[in-house]
Amino acid sequence: MGEADSYAASGQQERGPPQQYGQQQWQHQGYYNNSGNQGWNNQGYDQNGYQPPPQQPQYDPYQQPMYGAPPPYGVNPPKGNEQYGFDQAFKIAKPKYNDWWAGILLILVFAGYVAVSAVTIRGYTTGSKGNGIYGGKNNFSLDNNTIILFACVLVVAFIFSWSYVWMARAFPKQFIWVTGILNICWALGTAIFYLYKKYWSAGIVFLVFALFTAFAFWTWIPRIPFSALMLKTTINVSKKFGHVYLVSLIGGLIATALAAWFSVTMTAIYVTYEPSKNNPKCRAIGSGCSQATVIGLMVFITFAMYWISEWLKNTIHTIIAGVYGSWYFCVHNFPKGATRGAAKRALTYSFGSISFGSLLVAIIQFLRQLCSVARSQAGDEGGVGGMVGYVVFCILGCLLSLLEWALEFLNRYAFCHIALYGKAYIPAAKDTWNMIKDRGIDALECLIGPVLSFGAMFIGFACALLAYLYLLFTHPAYNSTGSFTAVIMAFSFLIGFQIAHVFTTPLSSGIDTIFVASGWDPQVMINDHPELYQEMVRVYPQVQQAIQVR
Repeated sequence: MGEADSYAASGQQERGPPQQYGQQQWQHQGYYNNSGNQGWNNQGYDQNGYQPPPQQPQYDPYQQPMYGAPPPYGVNPPKGNEQYGFDQAFKIAKPKYNDWWAGILLILVFAGYVAVSAVTIRGYTTGSKGNGIYGGKNNFSLDNNTIILFACVLVVAFIFSWSYVWMARAFPKQFIWVTGILNICWALGTAIFYLYKKYWSAGIVFLVFALFTAFAFWTWIPRIPFSALMLKTTINVSKKFGHVYLVSLIGGLIATALAAWFSVTMTAIYVTYEPSKNNPKCRAIGSGCSQATVIGLMVFITFAMYWISEWLKNTIHTIIAGVYGSWYFCVHNFPKGATRGAAKRALTYSFGSISFGSLLVAIIQFLRQLCSVARSQAGDEGGVGGMVGYVVFCILGCLLSLLEWALEFLNRYAFCHIALYGKAYIPAAKDTWNMIKDRGIDALECLIGPVLSFGAMFIGFACALLAYLYLLFTHPAYNSTGSFTAVIMAFSFLIGFQIAHVFTTPLSSGIDTIFVASGWDPQVMINDHPELYQEMVRVYPQVQQAIQVR
């Protein structure tokens, strides 16, 4: 076993807690100097009796709290083979349901989604739904042809996502290189294909994406060793502690089922409410069928899917953060049932807080999706007006993407805080933001987050390409003019992207938790994970300044 791997095995050793944690029950020391040092002055004499002039005191980040110690939690020190649970390891002084209004609102939105789905699917079963890939006379809306298309997209998204997670687990060192090179080749090849087919808007988008990916990968190269070490760390921990991959699989299956449900509901809305003289649901006087109804329902179910899938992803992240937090602080006596305990807290007391944070991201994602559809439609229109609209929606989409990135960056660490300390979303976000500014852990940001995002985008683009090829070869009657191509490709990308994100969340959650826990108490890293800390310093010396260890 190499030096970089030995830290994972250290969890199997039986040894007592560090002395600074006390004998019976210790409180999290946060940013205080446990050693009692009051400065760095050297007042000693050398062997000749010479006393050097006093040095100026240097800043000690542990002597005074930077923004206040994190919320205290109690831990019973390990006594032999004594076992204790997650709730005992990370105690909440007064457990309560935080941000309950957001949780209730999410439940109401989900109930509304169920109602819309039930009504529209009932209309779908009695409407002009077609007979298969080539059958049916539906020339006005989506039909069974689309259902089969989305079923193929779901299968591809599931297989690609699980294979991607397996590759990360089996080849953590090569994972980053493979992801970067594969994304560049895929984006470039897809751009050439779309340009060859004269699908200019998609071709230009993929060409720009290929150039951006190549530039980003070139800037990644110096930080690949550090990122590979952190990924290898999380993989090794996941093999010995908790049920990380079980959570990933369950979350991926739920995400796939939700995407299948969304696909059927989306198709049913068009079959039931798309206005047309050929639509049997509107044949009488056209009542109940209108373009406004279709747009309104599509807006609602799209936003609902974003929020629900984002909640699912963040719930998985919070559960896994509880597992890795237990490993970081309690590696020598890992809490019993840590995964189960973290899941219980995430689904009860923190349900509202996770819903609140997910709502903010879902709103931005929904607006970005609208920009994507509008951009594609503007590109298809052609002419000066179409090009102007295309450029405007590209710029707006980029701005929304930056805002989404900033909010997700904060959320990743805030949900780690919520997982361990059970605070409400706003206080947790404020404490996390102050810690990022004061402790500097943002400098520890490695490539795994962007790599996984690029991997999810790769799977999303693969699903979009599959949808395009499917429409190209099946020639459904409803898409004879190509009016549904942009919409179907956009939602195929969304389905693949969200499923991949849910599958890969546990990989990034471990790294995020290690980073934020290092900001809370870097001494635990030095004392309880010395091999990992030394290896981090070796491949990325800035880590000492990033967590302000003196």
